[in-house]
Amino acid sequence: MWDRSEEGTIMKDNTNFGCFNDVLKIGVLGGIGPEATAEFYRKLIEKLQKTGIIKTNADFPQVVINSIPAPELIYDDISETEIKPYISGLKELDNFGVDFIVMVCNTIHLYQGCLQKEIKTPIVDLRAEVKKALEAKGIKKALVLGTPAMINHGLYRFGNIDIVEPADEELRRLTDAIFLFNKGVKKNAQCKKVRNVCQKYTISGTNHVILGCTEIALMLEDYKISKINTMNVLIDATCRKILEKRAKHKNNYKSRAPIYH
Repeated sequence: MWDRSEEGTIMKDNTNFGCFNDVLKIGVLGGIGPEATAEFYRKLIEKLQKTGIIKTNADFPQVVINSIPAPELIYDDISETEIKPYISGLKELDNFGVDFIVMVCNTIHLYQGCLQKEIKTPIVDLRAEVKKALEAKGIKKALVLGTPAMINHGLYRFGNIDIVEPADEELRRLTDAIFLFNKGVKKNAQCKKVRNVCQKYTISGTNHVILGCTEIALMLEDYKISKINTMNVLIDATCRKILEKRAKHKNNYKSRAPIYH
């Protein structure tokens, strides 16, 4: 048991609380934007609770959120200078010794390959996870909503799926809505802008929508459409990796346990 001495020093006995080196650590590169990152964390905890593996608070993994003050990657032309804060943020998580990293931003996944070369820790590949989610649902055609960079550079273009993309003017409206939503300016009005763009395509027969931006996912959270919420896809992938890593850590711990005769 823990005890506090008269001098105020914390003392403990020899009670075995487990091997702290085996605690699973997840790195989250967030703050892009911070509201979406907060929602990711909230939903991750909720999802973990539903798995049934959480019996006490000690069962949660260690989650290291690096909320970086990086520029919004909402325009088509993204400079090397704008990417540097993301690299720095990933390196900080890498140095912390996390088991894997998730990036709570869709557009930054355009640079997945380059960013992975900067660090040793594996980064969850959101593009691959979205493709698996679409195929699992048997979706053959979908509208994708997101930033101009993400859409114009084809992050979610897949050869076996017909991807519908907004027109240039609609992309400008989406960009404006994302930027103002992040600033907290007339958030209901920004949600309406995004819904209007979405509605145009769903009325004309595109029944599924890929929410390819974490802010758009927030804005259309309660909008009744058939949607692939990329934030939820990222959360599902994170939970799956947690379960895989937990099983691996458990097996490794057992293999190191002393054998008494």
